[in-house]
Amino acid sequence: MSGAGKVVEFDSLAGDIQELIKAGVDARTYSYSPYSKFKVGAALRCQDGTICKGCNVENTAYPVSICAERTAISKAVSDGKRKFVALAVIADLDDTFVSPCGECRQFIIEFGDIPIYLAKTSLGTVFETSAANMLPLAFAILNNSEK
Repeated sequence: MSGAGKVVEFDSLAGDIQELIKAGVDARTYSYSPYSKFKVGAALRCQDGTICKGCNVENTAYPVSICAERTAISKAVSDGKRKFVALAVIADLDDTFVSPCGECRQFIIEFGDIPIYLAKTSLGTVFETSAANMLPLAFAILNNSEK
């Protein structure tokens, strides 16, 4: 994978990051993806330590589907959480890392430049990056006081 970030061994990550990635693996099992058959899970650690999980949910009317990353963030926000520490994304592929789509990247950066961990289902290696690295020159409204 190109871009700013680095590949690290899963076992070298801190315990809280390993826990976050494993939560994303668990979230992937709940994916509703009857059309693409492409299961994605995400786990978001909130500043208070809680983890919000999300999976992709497809719909026959494709534009109304929702990605795992946006599901996790929406769950957190709907519970009153707006400050996030890290995000993990895990997809069905074991030969490559899968990164958030452009829409999700913009959705993520709305809540700050958080670390992002992209993992394969095997949990051997992890691609470590950040929201800003994934979306340089992101659209943002400066001085947004509601965050």
